[in-house]
Amino acid sequence: MKTAVKFLNLFIIVSVLSCKETPKNESKEVLQDTAVVGYDIPESWIQKRVKDASEKLNATEAGKIVWKAMEAHGGLENWYGNGYLSMRFNYMPLDGKGIRDSYQTIDTWNNKARHHSVLDTTATYGWDGNEAWVKAKDSTSFAYDTKFWALTPLYFSGQPFVFDGEGVQLELLEQRTFNDELQDVVKVSYAPGTGAAPDDYYIMYINTKTKLVDAFRYIVSYPEYFPNGGHNPEKITVTQGTTTVDGIVLATGFKTYWTVTDGEPGEYITKIEVSEIKFEPQLKEDYFSKPEGAILVE
Repeated sequence: MKTAVKFLNLFIIVSVLSCKETPKNESKEVLQDTAVVGYDIPESWIQKRVKDASEKLNATEAGKIVWKAMEAHGGLENWYGNGYLSMRFNYMPLDGKGIRDSYQTIDTWNNKARHHSVLDTTATYGWDGNEAWVKAKDSTSFAYDTKFWALTPLYFSGQPFVFDGEGVQLELLEQRTFNDELQDVVKVSYAPGTGAAPDDYYIMYINTKTKLVDAFRYIVSYPEYFPNGGHNPEKITVTQGTTTVDGIVLATGFKTYWTVTDGEPGEYITKIEVSEIKFEPQLKEDYFSKPEGAILVE
């Protein structure tokens, strides 16, 4: 495992799950105001988090499958120990509306993120663990909900690792064949009160041979989009190739479809390209904090 990720700012952890705004599985030690500039996350903290996740997941049949998927994707210890995840995530709806293309760096331990526009490097936005912020010349730089999107790509690229925390509920569904491969099927939902959108769910298709996540179905129930309850129609996102970066197996692209009867792919609606993937061992101080000239996103 690489040297544990360096944290460069004084913080108290408050994390989000995609648009969710409550912690999932932070070590109680890390919740203390102890991290300082240049301080390495002790390997013991990572090992404790991995141990807790292993014990919890391996207590159920669904959890055992998810744990094996984490191991096949490179291991939870590597995932946290490698550092900050950096990538270009280009989300391209085929109708041309709502394209979201940015370079982003994510603190996978605390669920913080900072994005930079591909077209204008001065335009940036992020989530600092407490607040969402944006700095851009005008609203055309990011013509989408930056608060919602700050961590959403992590819940595409970070599966299955993002399901290690508290509030996560796993249900083992019936195996199925998908793309001519037998899949273990695990539904991920959230306990009531978990984050800002506890009605979200994911249904992972985990290849029984490779143990990798081949696809996942999901809904979005973000209250800002659905103030009266409900959610969007279910979609299915299918992995399009993988690469191994510092021991972690990550997708290099996805295709998203509306689902039809029994969760089968219907209309192809979105192409996603993931490139320039790397792990950053350290960042400058206050990297995720609201920069001068930025405004808060309500």
